[in-house]
Amino acid sequence: MSIDFLWDEYARGKQTYIQLAVKYGCSKRTIQRKLDLYQVKQAEIIPKKVIVLMDTTYWGRNFGLMLFKDAYSKENLLWYYVKSETNALYIKGINELKSKGFEVVAIVCDGRKGLVGAFKDIPVQLCQFHQVATIRRYITKNPKMHASIDLKLHVAMLKNTDKESFEGGLKMWFIKWENFLNERTINIETGKSYFTHKRLRSAYRSLNTNMTWLFTWYDNYKLNIPNTTNMIDGHFSDLKNKLRNHNGLTKERKIKFINEFLRTKIN
Repeated sequence: MSIDFLWDEYARGKQTYIQLAVKYGCSKRTIQRKLDLYQVKQAEIIPKKVIVLMDTTYWGRNFGLMLFKDAYSKENLLWYYVKSETNALYIKGINELKSKGFEVVAIVCDGRKGLVGAFKDIPVQLCQFHQVATIRRYITKNPKMHASIDLKLHVAMLKNTDKESFEGGLKMWFIKWENFLNERTINIETGKSYFTHKRLRSAYRSLNTNMTWLFTWYDNYKLNIPNTTNMIDGHFSDLKNKLRNHNGLTKERKIKFINEFLRTKIN
């Protein structure tokens, strides 16, 4: 029973411990011991120009995978196992890639506060999919106010329009609804007032603040920068689907499975 072949059946053939034990006429524990002997090989990636897609996914609250992937070659360049997602770790990852000889020509990431502005010398594209999700959280999936409905319709065009059209449309939306946004409600107990439509104001402020990074792909068209991290998000989904066939793995075995998946996976 070849360990490499057994691992291939387990990891890529989606065979569980029990299924492999039945196939080879041995115990589940024997299969586990043999798979534990498999050594994940280190991938050799030649330093080159890269556009780094970076994001983090989680299994539970305290076990996360932070991944740095090249949009050009679709190779997984670097990954960390983390308890929480921090800007410091993303900065560390970019610096590590640079130290290994990679030329980072652009970065695509989500809208974590402070992250997009952390790389002064590298063009950064804020994932438009994440921006749309942020607006949805503020105004809900099915808004009732006309101003929110108008904003939702405008944001829906984000991934399919150019910078000038989107920016101009947002300005027109603001002019139309400025008085509505500035409406205030008085607290009868304290006598103090507050903005009536705070969540709608937050949605607009998010778009207006992030405009600098929402169209980096457009401002640097020749670099062919993706406008979303969908490539890496799909990668995470595929990984989780494969791991779902192997529920109950210890943390060490899960890490081994993930390492092999990331080493060999290019899509």
